[in-house]
Amino acid sequence: MSSQRTEEEIRSMAQSRVAEKKGFFIHLTVYILVNALLVVIWAITSSYSGSQFPWFVFPLAGWGIGLLIHCLTVFAFPRAGSDWERKEIQKEMDRLRKDS
Repeated sequence: MSSQRTEEEIRSMAQSRVAEKKGFFIHLTVYILVNALLVVIWAITSSYSGSQFPWFVFPLAGWGIGLLIHCLTVFAFPRAGSDWERKEIQKEMDRLRKDS
């Protein structure tokens, strides 16, 4: 098998990477919006109840860890899952061809 990738393979890989990056930025946007809403809810309810405990830090931190992992898999270690995924796709394609 040749180590040279075809134009179609390169395009497919590029589309996959763009989709991964888009998914991360959507995740980041939702994280910011939801956590901003939680801070606003905390600010409003704490002013009425007198409780100043910043409970919003728990979802912010927990979700932030997940977001960090998502960021690392997309930008720092982008090939970690792609080779496995490509091999699994090839196995499924081979199995489907054999079953046909």
